[in-house]
Amino acid sequence: MLSLWRKIKKIIETLNTQKYLISVVGPTAIGKTALSIKLANYFNTEIISADSRQFFKEMQIGTAAPSKEELEAAPHHFIHNKSVTEDYSVGQFEKEGITCITTLHKKHDVVILVGGSGLYVDAITKGLDYFPEVSPEIRSELNQRLKDEGLLALQNQLQKLDLKSYSTIAIDNPKRVIRALEICIASGQPYSSFLRQHNNKRPFKTITIGLTAEREIIYDRINRRVDIMMDSGLLDEVKSLLPHQHLNALNTVGYKEIFKYLNNDWTLDFAISEIKKNSRRFAKRQLTWFRKSPNTLWFDYQDNPKDIIKVIETHMN
Repeated sequence: MLSLWRKIKKIIETLNTQKYLISVVGPTAIGKTALSIKLANYFNTEIISADSRQFFKEMQIGTAAPSKEELEAAPHHFIHNKSVTEDYSVGQFEKEGITCITTLHKKHDVVILVGGSGLYVDAITKGLDYFPEVSPEIRSELNQRLKDEGLLALQNQLQKLDLKSYSTIAIDNPKRVIRALEICIASGQPYSSFLRQHNNKRPFKTITIGLTAEREIIYDRINRRVDIMMDSGLLDEVKSLLPHQHLNALNTVGYKEIFKYLNNDWTLDFAISEIKKNSRRFAKRQLTWFRKSPNTLWFDYQDNPKDIIKVIETHMN
């Protein structure tokens, strides 16, 4: 009888000390920031950003980073903490992010993770995948092909070698395409076959909340957000970064298109239309990525946060 009581007591103690990470995901412009702040205020906790573009302090308008008022509404981490001139990898983010969450869990039972960068979210919640080594010659050859033949040729090759990766990675990002291709070539196997083979155990339980809407609504919200960005000074922000346009951090939607305008390759109207188009494509890839997870609790973007909190607490209990 005493032994049974000790087991029950141990279970109760474990439940009482359980730490949680609430991960808020979804496509761009869906309202993740607003919900994450409401959750942080309700649980009296802090927010970890997993948006790979909001790390950089020079990129504020084009990344739709939280406003001053939003940053003051709840403590945020990993917002504008790096410069575009610094190299910063998803591996570094995983280490720093886990360290930060561990520290926050000493004073909070719940921490909020928010972001639309699927790879960065997974790095925190699941851990990074491990890939076979790639010879420098393969990487060098692919980079040379990028210069000689352009990104489309590499995209077409990836589509043939690994349709799954072609459909889910940031296909407009040369670095991501080359990374996937070099693994395919070096191993003779699809890049996607190495994903999620070794999930690292985490000292917390993750509850993932997904926000979504009808595609037409998502696209309309994206188009309106781009117009707001332009009205807020995106053109001037990109102008200030023109000397750094070769950096990988700036090879992203909202910046690369305006660089085309500033370099007299496109008109401004066409550049803006391309930002909207590429943002819509990005949102589609985000949804494809996040829908792979069977445990995500999906909500409409207009659902009452109180109802979302009730579901979260039910899963906690």
